[in-house]
Amino acid sequence: MKARRVALIGFGAIASDLAAALMARPVPGYAVAVLLGPESESRARVPAELSLLSGCDELRAFGPDLVVEAAGHEAVRSVVPQCLEFGLPVLISSIGVLHDEAFFAGLVEVAQRSGGRILLPSGALGGLDYVRAVREAKSLSLRYQSRKPPAAWRDELIRRGEDPDALAGPVTLFSGNAREAAAAYPLNLNVAAALALAGPGFEAVNVDVVCDPAAKGNSHVITVESEFGTMSVAVANRPSPTNPKSSWIVSQSLLAAVEQHFSPVAML
Repeated sequence: MKARRVALIGFGAIASDLAAALMARPVPGYAVAVLLGPESESRARVPAELSLLSGCDELRAFGPDLVVEAAGHEAVRSVVPQCLEFGLPVLISSIGVLHDEAFFAGLVEVAQRSGGRILLPSGALGGLDYVRAVREAKSLSLRYQSRKPPAAWRDELIRRGEDPDALAGPVTLFSGNAREAAAAYPLNLNVAAALALAGPGFEAVNVDVVCDPAAKGNSHVITVESEFGTMSVAVANRPSPTNPKSSWIVSQSLLAAVEQHFSPVAML
């Protein structure tokens, strides 16, 4: 069996962790390429055993079996449509960008026309299988709370006139629906978008964003109520060592999604 060919868009903390994990997998293993702009400073950090690509034409020539985006919203907007045009499956990490209805509809149209696929990982969250199962419930109520320490929201706190190093207690930075949350915090609330896309839509998911000096990590609490029953899930993730706004588990979630994509057994 030939090595599975995976192209990564971006090479930040998440993508580099994922690349290392893929390259350590046993036979048949993975052949991994990284797509970065010619001026990207990250190019110097890409290990020699990975193929370094500079544009979509080179990505297509690499012949990936799967493309994984881990570079942010702008990369989704600028690169993912072309990958879908090539008929490729694309695993999108920065799914908060899909709060833009017109853009998301455009991606779906391209995928349907070209034979490409849009794949969405669970990321830092658990319980999405239950949310998918109850999304058609008549009495569905879904609430999500994000709770992170001040290090994750330092710039936001300073803009609000708060001292990140001297918070007396929790500060609610946002309360609204998932579409508003994803638009307000495009780099931080991919989880809210994941809930909305798995569940009843962006307007139907209530979101609270809390900065808490007592928080030991990045925690997520989901509460679901419907005629089918109730669910309450609390997930506490350790922050990424190189990016406190992101959970360390995200790269492992992408790894699990990649392996599921190639597995002969799928858990849905």
